[in-house]
Amino acid sequence: MEIAIQILVTGLTMGSMYALAAVGLSLIYGTLGMFNMAHGMFMTLGAYAVFSLASSVGIPLALAIPAAMVAGAIVGILTHLLIVRFMLTSREFETNILVATAGLAILLEDLVLKVYGGYPYPQPVRVEGSFFLGGVSITYQAAIIMGVALLCIGAVAWLLLKTKFGRAIRATAMNRDAARLMGVRTNTIYLQVMALAGALAGVAGLMISTLATLSPQMGGDPLLKAFVICVVAGLGNVWGAGLCAFGLALIESAIGFYFGVRFGFPTMLMLVILVLIWRPLGLFGKERVVRL
Repeated sequence: MEIAIQILVTGLTMGSMYALAAVGLSLIYGTLGMFNMAHGMFMTLGAYAVFSLASSVGIPLALAIPAAMVAGAIVGILTHLLIVRFMLTSREFETNILVATAGLAILLEDLVLKVYGGYPYPQPVRVEGSFFLGGVSITYQAAIIMGVALLCIGAVAWLLLKTKFGRAIRATAMNRDAARLMGVRTNTIYLQVMALAGALAGVAGLMISTLATLSPQMGGDPLLKAFVICVVAGLGNVWGAGLCAFGLALIESAIGFYFGVRFGFPTMLMLVILVLIWRPLGLFGKERVVRL
């Protein structure tokens, strides 16, 4: 029982961070049809923004979370205004934006390296202490990460399902031309989606940095795992990305416990191959019929 609880807690903690990153990445792909290679740097900049605030003025975790969201949203907005909106109408948009955001990620990583240096820093905004559940010690930080992730994902679900803004996002994702004909300002929706995904990435970066350390390269591994999760779920499927994040994290946690941490991610990649052989569009992906 103790082993099962430990695997469950570790898997849910990792899954919470993966879900925050994967939901934002899937939201961007589903709405704009682009894979954002700079999404990992959105996480990194959110974490470093909180680090800068905490080092200069000192802020509690309750204020650090909104600060990370604002930082990530600002980076998402600037990315759209300075890069994405000029490329939306290009013929090879998906390929061009992939290269452009990859270049942006390299540029932002170099800027972080110049400003903060290459040394890892501990995140000063965290909660110390632990409690016991079924004989297993669980840190307060892990509980906070799970709670924050569920709150953010629940807020996104409510936003997409219950608000006019969410209906506009879903309409744009289904058919942007039809959405325009119905009066949806798709360019504004694109900007808002980039801001929302950036805010989720900023929180994910903050949560990741509280368990590890800050470094300019810290967003690379979460970006790769978020992409794997989106592929398994089906590119653009926001709900599937959230569910697969927790499922794959639990599998990774169990494999890491029984066979070693180094086998966790390779097992996840093997599962991706098997899933794509069985369902090429992903577990929750659906085939689209396009009439010409």
